[in-house]
Amino acid sequence: MLIPIANTPRGYAWGGVDAITALLGHPSTGRPEAELWLGTHPGSPARIVATGQPLGEVTGELPFLMKVLAAAEPLSLQVHPDAEQAAAGFAREDAAGVPRDAPERVYRDPHAKTEIILAISERFEAQAGFRPAAAALAAIEALLGDDGLAGLDDVETNALAALREQLADDAGVGRAFLWLLSGAPDTRRLVARLLGAISVRAEAYPVQARLADLYPGDPGVVASLLLNHVVLRRGEALAVPPGTIHGYLSGIGIELLTDSDNVVRGGLTPKHVDLVELARLLDVAAREPLRVPGVSSAEGTVHMPPADGEPPFRLHRVDGAARIPLEGPLVALCVAGAFEIEGASGVVRLERGDAVCATADEAVLEIVGQGELYLAR
Repeated sequence: MLIPIANTPRGYAWGGVDAITALLGHPSTGRPEAELWLGTHPGSPARIVATGQPLGEVTGELPFLMKVLAAAEPLSLQVHPDAEQAAAGFAREDAAGVPRDAPERVYRDPHAKTEIILAISERFEAQAGFRPAAAALAAIEALLGDDGLAGLDDVETNALAALREQLADDAGVGRAFLWLLSGAPDTRRLVARLLGAISVRAEAYPVQARLADLYPGDPGVVASLLLNHVVLRRGEALAVPPGTIHGYLSGIGIELLTDSDNVVRGGLTPKHVDLVELARLLDVAAREPLRVPGVSSAEGTVHMPPADGEPPFRLHRVDGAARIPLEGPLVALCVAGAFEIEGASGVVRLERGDAVCATADEAVLEIVGQGELYLAR
């Protein structure tokens, strides 16, 4: 089957006003638009254009979820679970009687969550993974400066000494991150001092200054100094495996992820924060961001690292003709120009803003056209 589908953008506060409708050429809503989900996840299932039915009623559950993500403001600091953690957490919250739509619910489904974000704006900024311990400590000490270091009181001096000890090697940067978020009395004093320094040195620390304006007093502003700052250019991608601390800062991208909405937040958000569960899931070692090379060919392809027990997923950008053999379902979204997609059951035409789901029995898709077409499979 070739099934034209559609959905309504989700209006999270961090989304840009009309960001997704403008990209897709749809009528203005005048509202923040953060994510457009094209899949079968019950949190926001795509609907079949011809009938209005949820897509999953015809296709069954898709193993992946394709999103358009538009970040006008930074997202929360967060991690996602692997398969074992997701299954255990989902069962635990069900057993405790936590409603699946409750704001304090962490596990919305029993699935691992791994994702890849492909920049389609000219610039996409993110924080992802912990930077080397020496670089993190140097950033904090440079923020204080010689005068600031000399002006610390005894409690702050002891707290800084504890932080230096935790940042002695790359294996445990995440433990220093959790310590900064903990809210312990000595930690709060040092965090307050560092927040004051950020306000004074905003030009040298623009990411943290922006976060501080949005979330004044949040220790996550200081903790973000321990994260890698990632800038993607159009066509470049970033992979985020389970356990990787991250937060998208700005830009528009196509996101491909396992069919999950499990998010454990650690800060920089008005939503529920669970530091105990964050500590359970967090990969505490310093690691380079998992950049994926840019795609520029007529059939550019990026591969998402598979989560435990999940098949590999691929995200393509097509700007001309392509031939795509199918081993499972596929979702296509046109963001510019027009394309015809032909499968075993017939032909469907996609213009800007149109999307379609192809089931595996289409066997091979022959694509012709010109513009910008994204395929998730």
